[in-house]
Amino acid sequence: MKILALESSGLVAGIAVIEDDNLLGEYTVNYKKTHSQTLLPMLDEVARMIELDLNSIDAIAVSGGPGSFTGLRIGSATAKGLGLALDKPLVHVPTVDALACNLWGCESLICPLMDARRNQTYTGIYRFCGGQLEILKQQCAVGIDEIVAEVNRLGQPVVFLGDGVPVFSTYIEENCTVPYMFAPAHMNKQRAGAVAYLGLQYVRAGLIESATEHRPDYLRMSQAERNRAEHSDQNHEN
Repeated sequence: MKILALESSGLVAGIAVIEDDNLLGEYTVNYKKTHSQTLLPMLDEVARMIELDLNSIDAIAVSGGPGSFTGLRIGSATAKGLGLALDKPLVHVPTVDALACNLWGCESLICPLMDARRNQTYTGIYRFCGGQLEILKQQCAVGIDEIVAEVNRLGQPVVFLGDGVPVFSTYIEENCTVPYMFAPAHMNKQRAGAVAYLGLQYVRAGLIESATEHRPDYLRMSQAERNRAEHSDQNHEN
């Protein structure tokens, strides 16, 4: 089974192709370019390098959120367009779950942290048990204080990763009471390869959707939506 994966939920843009247990190709860029500039050229390059016929893929896995609203929309639109053009199903892969998969086999708890602004983080808590990813706290949008308190309550060593680590590292250092580590550079950001791996597991479990059905999972309102809501509340008060 062959899966094409797209990752655009944060600053990282990624394309990967996996066939069963073999990662055929992966292209990752963590640079200040919009994903609308990078995703399709990266796909073209990967397809050229591995001589990929896009019609040969079985499904398209996409990092479905949470994350950057713009990035998720670009990834979703790209996946939907490919799905419709190729008549292939889509696989919605939770972004935070895929991040946790970067630390496959880790004996400590795993706590991805994505910067959601306003001292909030997209996060969750995971561990590996019997060779399987176990979700202890499902991906959510909470304050950094709340997730660190939950980690402390569990009372086990933890590894933090994600683009939220440099944002929240000082808070973690001052408030985390259990042994902790920060994942190194080669595994601390979103990877299309992890999206492809989880996408393969989801396809095998029958968890697919059509291109028209796919919607990103934002977990919270955008800044513009919050501003509109606040403005509406103020008008009602007046």
